[in-house]
Amino acid sequence: MTDNEEFIQTSTVGERLRAAREERKLSLDEIATQTRIPLRHLQNLETGDWSALPAPTYTIGFAKSYASAVGLDRTEIGDDLRTEMGGQRFDTGSPEVFEPVDPARTMPKWLVFSAIGGIILVVLFMTWLNNRSLAPDETTSPIEANATAPADETAPPAQAQQQPQPAQAAAGAVILTATEPAWIQVTDGGRTLFSGELAAGQTYAVPQNAAAPLLKAGKPEALRVTVGNTVAPPVGQPGRVASNVSLKAADLMRAGAAGATPPGASAPPAVQNTAG
Repeated sequence: MTDNEEFIQTSTVGERLRAAREERKLSLDEIATQTRIPLRHLQNLETGDWSALPAPTYTIGFAKSYASAVGLDRTEIGDDLRTEMGGQRFDTGSPEVFEPVDPARTMPKWLVFSAIGGIILVVLFMTWLNNRSLAPDETTSPIEANATAPADETAPPAQAQQQPQPAQAAAGAVILTATEPAWIQVTDGGRTLFSGELAAGQTYAVPQNAAAPLLKAGKPEALRVTVGNTVAPPVGQPGRVASNVSLKAADLMRAGAAGATPPGASAPPAVQNTAG
């Protein structure tokens, strides 16, 4: 009998595994990295501390993997270990199931939580950007927003009446254009069509189906009124509120024919047409 055979017969499986590892000049950490078996289980295999190891099936699987890593016969090691652990024979055809890697070498919990938090922040930021792109430009005045946005078909009639009509160049269309900020109110038979301030350069088109549209202007000299492509006379005297000014095309042009003077000329009384 050779010394090696005598050592195999008298030594435990753990001692043989450790001797083979030391002969190859490998550390337990290197074996753990190679086999992905937790370091504590490798230590318990070498010392034969079976109470600190998992179920026999897992323990035998660990021993076989260890044996392969250090050049020993995995089947022989497995059989010898079964004998050492009590002589019970296990089904050799059962799959070898390994415990997950030692938690000490897994991703830290704080890193996992940080990654999840980062994903949530990215989702919230993208949602904010999307909502911001859909919101109306805050620099756009309410009149411009109303003139460009489609009318809400479900809005009540009173709300729809407050929206100014887009400027048109149709024949006979009456267009109010602000040369500087000007507050106006347009009514038709006691119904308010529009009430608000026009910024410089903004326009309001009087609905052509209005029966008797009337204008009230806080600063009439800041308004330029056109009928089709023709500029109508001023609708009021500078510095005075103009009220009950008829916005019917014929009345506006008739007022001009009657001798209304343009802004800056000396002073006829304000043109204040009264509907009806």
